[in-house]
Amino acid sequence: MKVWNLIARTLETQGSCAMVSVTRAEGSVPREEGARMVVTANGFHGTIGGGTLEWKALAEAQRMLGKPRQIRMLTQSLGPDLGQCCGGRVTLAIESFDATSLAEAREMAAREQAVPFSLTNRLLGIVENFGERRRAVLVFGAGHVGRALILSLAPLPFDVTWADPRPEAFPGAMPQNVTGFVGDPLQVVAEAPEGSLAFIMSHSHALDLAVADAALRKPAIAHVGVIGSATKRARFERRLRDAGVDEVRVAAMICPIGIGGIRSKLPAAIAVSVAAQLITLDEALSASATHGMLSARNAG
Repeated sequence: MKVWNLIARTLETQGSCAMVSVTRAEGSVPREEGARMVVTANGFHGTIGGGTLEWKALAEAQRMLGKPRQIRMLTQSLGPDLGQCCGGRVTLAIESFDATSLAEAREMAAREQAVPFSLTNRLLGIVENFGERRRAVLVFGAGHVGRALILSLAPLPFDVTWADPRPEAFPGAMPQNVTGFVGDPLQVVAEAPEGSLAFIMSHSHALDLAVADAALRKPAIAHVGVIGSATKRARFERRLRDAGVDEVRVAAMICPIGIGGIRSKLPAAIAVSVAAQLITLDEALSASATHGMLSARNAG
């Protein structure tokens, strides 16, 4: 969630809001450091984990609405203080914003939009990270499953490119994190950012094969998934190998797509299964990248 853009827009329209940030998380806690929630007179956006902790933070943030700029630090042991079973300890920063904060919020929103950044001098030396490094997800096909998947991905931290050569296949509106592409899907493959995830579910098996072939040859695409069955996979594997696609990449192709254990063939059920798989792949890639950076730093 890009919090500063939300804060700036809320100050423009309502004149006040509050932000709750997890600044320290110890032990078993519902959310990690950096989790945030923006509280307005009409409700709230985001979450710091729900339960009694969030209820108490919401109440305090609501009491601060409409008051001059202030910051309150709140430390809670989830078991002894709140009766929650987690057992960890959380420190929250609860900040109120009024019209005098609008210029700062706009400046922060512009920085957040441009690139993720860190601050160490805003909250008593606490390191704050703003902005998101969002995984690029390429979805090929705007049929029933494609549409359902786009809806499942809407609240998730992915930048989605949705490609289909049929302009009439797309709905009239798309989620904020989705960019539609009408034209040759192979162009989307050619322009794929590093670490992309490509999932293919078009209206044509021939098009699925062509996109899979191009995606598997594109090193920037970390994982390629194709909707289908074991029979479709066997046929595609044979044709891709005959076409000279690298054996390792072909073997790593995900087909059928989706996590195990879900039998339903309803588009919405398939979409939930695929969205869960994309989250798993994204987290594994992020963990691997972090481990690689730490290893390189230690070696240096």
